[in-house]
Amino acid sequence: MNTLVIVLIAAVCLIAGYTFYGSWLAKKWGIDPKAKTPAVAKNDGQDYVPTDGWTVFAHQFSSIAGAGPVTGAIQAAVFGWVPVLLWILIGGIFFGAVTDFGALYASVKNEGKSMGLLIEKYIGKTGKKLFLLFCWLFTLIVIAAFADMVAGTFNAYETVDGITKLSAQATVNGAAGSISLLFIAFAVVFGLLQKKLQWKGWKEMVLGLACTVAAFAIGMNVPLVTSKATWTYLVFAYIFLAAVLPMWLLMQPRDFMTTFMFAGMILGAVVGLVVAHPKMNLPMYTGFHNAASGDLFPILFVTVACGAVSGFHSLVSSGTSSKTIANEKDMQKVGYGAMVLESLLAVLALCVAGAAASADGTAAVGTPFAIFSSGVAGFLEMFGIPVYGAQCFMTMCVSALALTSLDSVARIGRMSFQELFTVDDMEHAAGWRKLLCNKYFSTIVTLLCGYILTQIGYANIWPLFGSANQMLSALVLITLCVFLKVTGRENRTLFPPLIIMLCVTFTALVQRLIAMVKAISAAAATAIPAGETTWGAVFIANGLQLILAILLIVLGLNIVFHSVKGYKASEKNSEKAAV
Repeated sequence: MNTLVIVLIAAVCLIAGYTFYGSWLAKKWGIDPKAKTPAVAKNDGQDYVPTDGWTVFAHQFSSIAGAGPVTGAIQAAVFGWVPVLLWILIGGIFFGAVTDFGALYASVKNEGKSMGLLIEKYIGKTGKKLFLLFCWLFTLIVIAAFADMVAGTFNAYETVDGITKLSAQATVNGAAGSISLLFIAFAVVFGLLQKKLQWKGWKEMVLGLACTVAAFAIGMNVPLVTSKATWTYLVFAYIFLAAVLPMWLLMQPRDFMTTFMFAGMILGAVVGLVVAHPKMNLPMYTGFHNAASGDLFPILFVTVACGAVSGFHSLVSSGTSSKTIANEKDMQKVGYGAMVLESLLAVLALCVAGAAASADGTAAVGTPFAIFSSGVAGFLEMFGIPVYGAQCFMTMCVSALALTSLDSVARIGRMSFQELFTVDDMEHAAGWRKLLCNKYFSTIVTLLCGYILTQIGYANIWPLFGSANQMLSALVLITLCVFLKVTGRENRTLFPPLIIMLCVTFTALVQRLIAMVKAISAAAATAIPAGETTWGAVFIANGLQLILAILLIVLGLNIVFHSVKGYKASEKNSEKAAV
């Protein structure tokens, strides 16, 4: 089948979903353009900052469009492209966009409260503590997986047969790394200028585009060729700054600049598919069971997380975006719109991978990032863009997909850790509690734990990330059901995705737990020659994941129990006049 036809079908479905279903939800829930949003009422210049709707959209999309839509869609294609496409479209319209929009809506209607504080209000303090712990553990997994991806993308060296040497892509990877560092510097300059000049509309776009072009122009000519370990340290230094600096100074301007890149990447992929209209070479359906990945249920639904439905998105919606919405009329665009655009990105990634596959259906060799990057770079070269420029651009784009999620999740992880120990009267709280709630200390603890988990490697931790991510979406849906019930709003449409995601995630986590126990048992039964550290490697790769999986299952069950209890105890319409 022609990939162009697939993209057109997907685009029509997603646009229709936004226009009809998204607007229906907005009408049912109620949007008040005259209401004073938390960003306006609590403007502090740090987290609560009234911001133009399209800038908030750029932040939301840049934050949620991480590695997931590319990595998940391409990895899940082992089951065939039809199941992946169907899940992206159905999940994106009826699961993911509803969750993202709902989390943003509930937060804006509750003074910009994060999801943890919303759970405290609607389910109880115990539910809040359990959710915040679950959320914090989840952010560690995301930090570990995405930081490892980014450092690996910029790495200039490769190890072949025990020998480490410069890779063929050393200059391109180093240039992409330099561009990324310059992006940070120019983002701060952009943020400071924008704070002083208060430019809007085309002036803001010109300034952002100029900073973006400058970062590329300089970075491509000054590649930073260094090791993965060095890049890991640099990545963690950046996300530390992103977690503690004011939103307007680094994250918002960087996300705004990154949106230009993403727009160019998506446009390049779309135009490339239009001009070349390559054939979808991947098989339509390969069967319910895959020898390497497992069964289609639940693996497909946790592998394609971002792009269909992702609990992480709700943390962005309620953690950062809700605090910058200046007018309620922007909520559908930011919450629902950013998600359906990410679903389109996932479809594009699937089509690029399908075009890169051989005629007999054999998938292209390489990581999902590499396949997508080289595929779109090939399209850009068709339009006369030099090979080096196209490769640098796409390497930077795929790394930015992970980086823009990393900075958001580091901030959310810090906030979750703080909320775990926050009490109402912090002024008279004990010294140890004040220390744990200090934003610098909580950030260091979060990033240190995330760094330890990077030793597992993203390929090993990704299945656990997918399962935890989808469980998080189910827990958010439960909270939204309670919120909508007590405020007298429509919540029946949330029950089907809620039940499905609970079944998917608990099945996937239990399967993952069993697989890790088997791996550790097999290693324990194997004789290890003296001087080798196989056992240590096995424990790092599986033991830490086993501990995390058990914690996530126990926490998830407890949260579900308290949530169901809270839903039954809640009274319909009890807050209708208040919210």
